[in-house]
Amino acid sequence: MCEHRSPLNKQTHSVRTAQAVLQYGAGAMVDFPDQTLVTAAPELWQKTMKIYDERFAKALHVDHFARPTTIGYVRFPEWYFCPKCRHFQPLNQWIALYRKSARPWLLDEDPNMVRHMQCPTCRQDLLCTRIVTVCNHGHLNDFPWVSWVHATAKKPICGSPNLQLMTSTSGSEGLDGIRIKCTSCGAQATLKGAMDDGRFQALENSGEGYSFRCEGRHPFRHEQEDCHCYPRAIQRGSSSVYFPLVYRSLIIPPYANRLNMDIEKSDEFDFCVRSIADEDPEDRLAFIQKKLSKWTKKIALEVGAKEQDVEQILRRKWLIQQSEGSGIDDSYRYEEYAALSGAVKTRSEDSFAGDFSREETDITLYQLPHLKAVTLIDKIRVVNALIGFSRLHPVTKPSDKGFVPVKKPHTNWYPAYEVRGEGIFIELCYDDIARWLDKYQKELFARINMLYASCQNSLIGEHLMQNINPIYMMLHTLSHLLIAQLSFECGYSVASLCERIYCSNEADEKMCGIFIYTASGDAEGTLGGLVRQGREDAFPQIFRRAITKARTCSNDPVCIMSHGQGRDSLNLAACHACGLLPETCCEIGNILLDRGMIVGTYENPEIGFWRELC
Repeated sequence: MCEHRSPLNKQTHSVRTAQAVLQYGAGAMVDFPDQTLVTAAPELWQKTMKIYDERFAKALHVDHFARPTTIGYVRFPEWYFCPKCRHFQPLNQWIALYRKSARPWLLDEDPNMVRHMQCPTCRQDLLCTRIVTVCNHGHLNDFPWVSWVHATAKKPICGSPNLQLMTSTSGSEGLDGIRIKCTSCGAQATLKGAMDDGRFQALENSGEGYSFRCEGRHPFRHEQEDCHCYPRAIQRGSSSVYFPLVYRSLIIPPYANRLNMDIEKSDEFDFCVRSIADEDPEDRLAFIQKKLSKWTKKIALEVGAKEQDVEQILRRKWLIQQSEGSGIDDSYRYEEYAALSGAVKTRSEDSFAGDFSREETDITLYQLPHLKAVTLIDKIRVVNALIGFSRLHPVTKPSDKGFVPVKKPHTNWYPAYEVRGEGIFIELCYDDIARWLDKYQKELFARINMLYASCQNSLIGEHLMQNINPIYMMLHTLSHLLIAQLSFECGYSVASLCERIYCSNEADEKMCGIFIYTASGDAEGTLGGLVRQGREDAFPQIFRRAITKARTCSNDPVCIMSHGQGRDSLNLAACHACGLLPETCCEIGNILLDRGMIVGTYENPEIGFWRELC
């Protein structure tokens, strides 16, 4: 028997890196085993690791990105009840009671009852309330328990409300069976109708002098704003409480070469970045020009490279700025499209040394119509950055109503995580698509017109009008069909694959392609399984099977004849049995899909672009 024993590390609250940027990002509620917390703003995080993507950073007007390692959390909701004595009160009152009755050594170790939340009287673990209120402006507040009980009972709020939460003995289910009672004045009410639209406004207009307006709180950064709208009560675990807005970017040449990576990892470069950040924004340009020669020599010595090569990269990083307002637009995507298609040539010595490597194939061996090229991307790095979030309804860009930024304007970084993987880039012949569009323009746009009304009535649809065209919907649906089929062939789960659609008919930036890549954050995304399925002996069969399966759906004829289904009726012939994928796979949230563009419909089978493969 071993004489020496080492105790295991005690792990408290933890989430995966990807979760801290996606579903559990800043502003989201996280249900841990012992309590519910809200992920704090990035400025309150204790430790991060820098991620560099200069093209992405310039587009978003920040200096860098950061992967969370030690995250800060805020306790919310603040209302807890004891399951034994049924006492129900805010957290600050529980803490005050705890400080009166707790032993001195406990107060020294845990003065705010953070480690173990329990009723000081009953010694029972406290339970967090399940209901919160949110509004369209992104605010998150506790349910107005005191006002609700007294307004529903039509009594004025007493001087010292003392609430108890009980379940009804009548056998009522749902909210009808939850009863709140004020033991001070006897007012009591159930939660019946608490989640109905307009319920708070009706109570306020009852003439009793109550206020149910939104309190305007942002618990994740300890702020409160003026807000005059009426919030909506909702379960704290509902998916509509938090919609993260995440932008993705591919690391492409020349930003992906080995020297660029070595410079960013060097200690001297980190010192330079911190020195620049300490300067006033208006003085930074002159400061960089003054120090550039000295910094170049030190960095070149550390990484073992030529000074002229290092200086060229540093000048590009710090002295060439992107124009204001350009952001993540078609021009940004065209740079990726050019790199994936080979229009941007990489040096041979950078192949397999940096974060980007591509392999061209002979398209004549594939014997598939309408394909211009199939390119195997052996190595790719993708940065996923959390820009902000919304509540109740998702947003697609920062200018949308209800968008809440995760950082302060002066903060020079966004929370992010990076994944390294592989992918297949499929480029289509635009001339073939143009002839298809011209030949069946009337029939295709008759289907497209079905979505216009849905888009105009949708909060997310109004910003996707430019994507409601037959070319984009055909490419998007084809991407979903290929991802579903590839998951059967290459061994990756569907959720481990992701898409990037390149579609534009601009003369100078014409794009027509699909990039399917591994989006997993672990070693699963670098094993070569996806690239292997892109070769000429495997991909044609996968492609044909995907098209053949699209001919029928288990929900046909309802699915193929649909005039609108899915979120806000923004899909046509696409449902969970045929065209939908996990939302982590789709770049626009499983909308704008239509099998009719691929295989045709019952009325017009000839309009399917890939009907000859069926």
